[in-house]
Amino acid sequence: MATGGESTGSRAGEVPDGVRAGVAIHGAGNCPVVAASTAHDGPITGVNWTHAGDTHTEEFRARDPDAVDRAEDVPAAASVVDLGDERVYRYDRPRDEGCACRVIEELDCPIADARAEDGVLLLTLHLPDLERLRDIVSALDGIADRVEVRYLVHGAADDDAVPDRTLVDRGRLTDRQCEVLRTAYRLGYFERPRDANASAVAAALDIAPSTFAEHLAAAQRKLLEETLAGA
Repeated sequence: MATGGESTGSRAGEVPDGVRAGVAIHGAGNCPVVAASTAHDGPITGVNWTHAGDTHTEEFRARDPDAVDRAEDVPAAASVVDLGDERVYRYDRPRDEGCACRVIEELDCPIADARAEDGVLLLTLHLPDLERLRDIVSALDGIADRVEVRYLVHGAADDDAVPDRTLVDRGRLTDRQCEVLRTAYRLGYFERPRDANASAVAAALDIAPSTFAEHLAAAQRKLLEETLAGA
């Protein structure tokens, strides 16, 4: 936090050197939206909230209304509006000192985007430097089971060029998906023209071509989610 009238932000005309971070919070068991995501097929998105007195009002979007009703440990959520392919819900609960999002906000860090999937809270943060990210991870140490930085994009400009350096979390891939990617890469499947087609790679893995295609598509989707999440 700035002191003595100084600002941590860049001056007008200067290029900021902050970061955009994707953070996955595992084990945030007191978060109703996270609890609802365990029964929901796909992510729960559009998570936002407001505080009034001691009441915390939260809103989210879900594609499967039945999953919201089935979820345990979730306050009764009122359906606000039906958008066709998804529905907006809202619920109230007492303000919780152990809320991961509140802990982050108390560090003067707005949350750019929040969603939940498979029991994991996924947040996008815009931070002035890596030190602030370390502060957030440290503050969440007693709130969550584990905090994972899934991607990190540094913004820096050199004349007209803007390097975009992104960390990709390979831990999201299963061992089989990693094996499929390594074998396909080694055999030249990704070369143009290809040194090996799908049948050749599948034969090397001793699996059917359709199985190879499924593993490859799943791995590529995860890697693209990691890479494009910060774009």
